[in-house]
Amino acid sequence: MLDSLGNLRRTHYCGDLRAAHADADVVLMGWVHRRRDLGNLIFIDLRDRAGIAQVVFNKEQHAAAHAKAEELRAEYVVAVEGRVVHRQKANPEIATGEVEVVAMRLHILNTAKTPPFVIEDEVLASEETRLRYRYLDLRRPKPRANIALRHRVIFEMRKALDALGFYEIETPMLTRSTPEGARDYLVPSRIHHGQFYALPQSPQIFKQILMIAGMDRYFQIVRCFRDEDFRADRQAEFTQLDLEMSFPRQDDIFGVIEQVMARACAVIGVEVKLPFPRMTHAQALARYGGDKPDLRFGMELQDVSGFFTQAARETLHIEGSVQALAVPGVATFSRKQLDELAERAKSFGARGLYAVKVAAEGISSPLEKTLGAETLKKLVASAGAKPGELVVAVAAKEQVKGSDAAALVAGQLRLHLAEQLKLIPKDRWEFVWLTGFPLFEWSETENRLVSAQHPFTGIVEEDVEKLEDPSDDVRATIRSKGYDLVLNGVELGSGSIRIHRQDVQARVFRALGLTDEQARQRFGFFLDALAYGTPPHGGIALGLDRVVALLAGEKSIREVIAFSKTTAAQDLMADTPSPVDADQLDELGIALKPPERR
Repeated sequence: MLDSLGNLRRTHYCGDLRAAHADADVVLMGWVHRRRDLGNLIFIDLRDRAGIAQVVFNKEQHAAAHAKAEELRAEYVVAVEGRVVHRQKANPEIATGEVEVVAMRLHILNTAKTPPFVIEDEVLASEETRLRYRYLDLRRPKPRANIALRHRVIFEMRKALDALGFYEIETPMLTRSTPEGARDYLVPSRIHHGQFYALPQSPQIFKQILMIAGMDRYFQIVRCFRDEDFRADRQAEFTQLDLEMSFPRQDDIFGVIEQVMARACAVIGVEVKLPFPRMTHAQALARYGGDKPDLRFGMELQDVSGFFTQAARETLHIEGSVQALAVPGVATFSRKQLDELAERAKSFGARGLYAVKVAAEGISSPLEKTLGAETLKKLVASAGAKPGELVVAVAAKEQVKGSDAAALVAGQLRLHLAEQLKLIPKDRWEFVWLTGFPLFEWSETENRLVSAQHPFTGIVEEDVEKLEDPSDDVRATIRSKGYDLVLNGVELGSGSIRIHRQDVQARVFRALGLTDEQARQRFGFFLDALAYGTPPHGGIALGLDRVVALLAGEKSIREVIAFSKTTAAQDLMADTPSPVDADQLDELGIALKPPERR
């Protein structure tokens, strides 16, 4: 028969016991982690969220408790009354290893089935199994520590922003659909048949309205929703730190976020240097081949296009630029290794890979036949290569409108080589602000210019008149007041100084192909609000799941979310998404199409 908790009250967490608690009477509660029966002595490791304490049941001293302990199995829930004593032999592997608890009374509060996997840090179970039994997975030390870290990081962010004069304000979860960017999750209205709410992709419009309302400094730890494909760093529902300020300079917003991130990093004992370095979007593409530069290692790109004459380009079938990087310590790569690297480069979109081995005695490369020995030497010097390094150069197979395709290919190759050769130090934390983004970018799928961030991003004043230019090439040069924060090659968030004038906002909507009627249908309430004395304002949103995953050393944000979904957008534990009753659909005025008609 199971025991009742009654008036029993826990005095300590298991993981908090130390030598200073010796001779104290305690009440511990938790799960049986492990049981060892030595006859007259039974040892159990008792686990709670703080850690593990060893409990010993001595048959000669407390026979009733010992007899009851014989019933214990893994994951039973128990309460133990006992006395803390020094261990005869300390266990340095755990924080409580200097002491143990001599049990006087045992209360078995619940039994447990045998778990589908062992509750240990290292498990053989698949991610699908772990997510299906997430309530068991979260008992493991690492997931439990990740959730605790998430709490501490968010708590520090809240304290930092409170000290800086921000109000935490909630914005609606049920709002209107404004189809820009990712697909919305729609929620049908029971009261207004045929009409729908949308779950917010971000609180963007509402936080700008809060600035119009005079709130001055807003933040929110907010859940957002985007109906898009899942990746290691993306979920359909995610959490972000969202903030907005009135009358800011760009530097003001940077200063706030730098203080917030410094507090967050301090949670894991990392001290970051302030202010964070800055780099323009164009510089990031030219030096690192992407807009999320990882600054923890070198191997910067060098444009070596000038060394390829027209004749060389025709021979090698090269279009566009040629980008090179010097790779340390691999001048001895074999032909097989170079061939494998070339195939990898092609998978990134390269036409081919042009390799130059740099040794103390000289340089060697098949390129010498095409470029000549002297030109090849100049190329190596331009790439900054030293003896023992390998220069790899790439050109893109296909050009991308508005981008240097070869730089994008070389950027992916840079990251691949750094990971393969283990050139990325794991104990460095390199933040960088990216600025100078274009307002628009070319969409190959839509065959038109679209917002590089979102349509509320501010414009450099000198470029506003370009909005009326009919040429895509001219409008592609419009500079925005947007910015990104990147950490170790991961984009943490984006922000901007916003458009605060109604006339400019309307012109941006028209430049994006929206008629005045369409803009009013989608954003009418916001355009109206802009007409009532909107202050200059700006802000940013940081992906909290990504921040915590980086601080926890996890590759996937799923490991720092309590209840995450699989890459197939399913919650295996709760078995969602799931069908609903026909009565529910009728009440909402919804009829489902048969599969063949979808």
